[in-house]
Amino acid sequence: MPLDFATPYSSNRSPVLAKNMVATSQPLATWAGLKALADGGNAVDAAIAAATTLTVVEPCSNGIGSDAFALVWNGEQLTGLNASGRSPAGWNPAYFEHHQTMPTEGWDSVTVPGAVSAWTVLSDRFGKLPFERLFDTAIDYADQGFPVGPKSAHFFAGAKRSFARYPEFGKTFLPGGQVPAPGDRLQLPDHARTLQQIAASNGKDFYRGALAESMAADAERHGAILSTEDLASHEPEWVDTLSTTLGNARLHEIPPNGQGLMALIALGIAERLELDRFAVDSADSVHYQIEATRIAWAEVERHLADLTHMRISPGALLANDYLMRRAGEIERTRANPAPTALGASPDTVYLTTADASGQMVSMIQSNYMGFGSGIVVPGTGISLQNRGAGFTLEPGHPNQVGPGKRPFHTIIPGFTTVNDRPSMSFGVMGGHMQAQGHLQMMIRIYLYHQNPQTASDAPRWHLTETGTISLEAGFSDDVATELARRGHRVRRNDPEHLYGGAQLIYRLDDGIYCAGSDHRKEGLALGF
Repeated sequence: MPLDFATPYSSNRSPVLAKNMVATSQPLATWAGLKALADGGNAVDAAIAAATTLTVVEPCSNGIGSDAFALVWNGEQLTGLNASGRSPAGWNPAYFEHHQTMPTEGWDSVTVPGAVSAWTVLSDRFGKLPFERLFDTAIDYADQGFPVGPKSAHFFAGAKRSFARYPEFGKTFLPGGQVPAPGDRLQLPDHARTLQQIAASNGKDFYRGALAESMAADAERHGAILSTEDLASHEPEWVDTLSTTLGNARLHEIPPNGQGLMALIALGIAERLELDRFAVDSADSVHYQIEATRIAWAEVERHLADLTHMRISPGALLANDYLMRRAGEIERTRANPAPTALGASPDTVYLTTADASGQMVSMIQSNYMGFGSGIVVPGTGISLQNRGAGFTLEPGHPNQVGPGKRPFHTIIPGFTTVNDRPSMSFGVMGGHMQAQGHLQMMIRIYLYHQNPQTASDAPRWHLTETGTISLEAGFSDDVATELARRGHRVRRNDPEHLYGGAQLIYRLDDGIYCAGSDHRKEGLALGF
């Protein structure tokens, strides 16, 4: 499919073209991935090197205690990896009976962290370089220090206020009690030692060794019940993808417990609305996309959970008859501004890599709400995610908290194929912006033929948890006025992080890759 290489939006970043490519949300991590490729590694090696480095250089969005998901095209087929962790065995509804909602910080928001297991199994199955070598850049930045990026520094300042009651957090990330300013050199020596242990043990020490014992001991000191048995029982899962089409392009997502199903339902409805009748940034096109997303979000809120606990199959929500019926319910001139109750947070890292052999990786890892739970395990630098906040306490809901269960997850890697061949590896980090971002990138690239950088630079809309539509600068006042006339509650001038951050690698017909990196993040796409 030919791409339009015009750059009509205000960012004016140029798409990057190369045979080997890395795109991440932080330039230092992009360099780590590119170095792995230059050293003879493949796209999986590059993804792991970038992912380990991101735990150091962008700790405000992910860490060693994150969860992760990945999609890998190995040159012949697409494989999914769900490396999200489960809840502790003692987490039953009675354990949380004194809470009105699931905790969002502290040990009672921490599920088993899965990112380390993702690195190990990806390397074991697909990697070329020795596992230990993939940590060299991350360890060096942690030990010797790295300059804090300008956007990251903003989140460090917020974390000082949020996590003031967690002394280990301050000791690790706020040296001398000070918030690092942009360009300040931050050293994370505990991270360096922990990454060395993980590298040397092929990840085993994290789940069944000294690091696991340190995590469980700290939980016990704080009256929590994450145990060494919970950690030792963790296993990442290889999965087949769910998918739906837009024209001749097929979008692939990881099955639940991630919200990729939301992107697929919305895209499936949008395909049946013939959006190419309308201009790319018109009120009509945006209105129909928003309404498709409202329907998808409502279904996700009712049904999405750990796949083994769902009462309706994802396939039923992607069936042609269902999608046609829901598309027919959307009115061109009137919105259905129903709110939703799902919570989220815009703090995640997404990365994508591709190599000259044709291997491509779409990978995402996150601590969830910024730095996560606020828990940093003493002496390790392990900042733990708060993915337990993704559960609900609603009795009988398929996502109700329970033992050994995966919570609802916002993070989703995306991948597209055309005629069963790889076409694009991409993601749009940022809470519920992720599924909405997947929809918007698919429509811009595969319906309106924008190149990945232009699609990323374009203004975005964001359906918020209240049902309000946030329109980014770049949409005309006429579009905002028309959407409001149709019944959408519209607001403008929200902070740019509300609209997420995209990284995209598109494969051209001759094996050259075209990449884009979001100006809303500190990221960079680079290749050779």
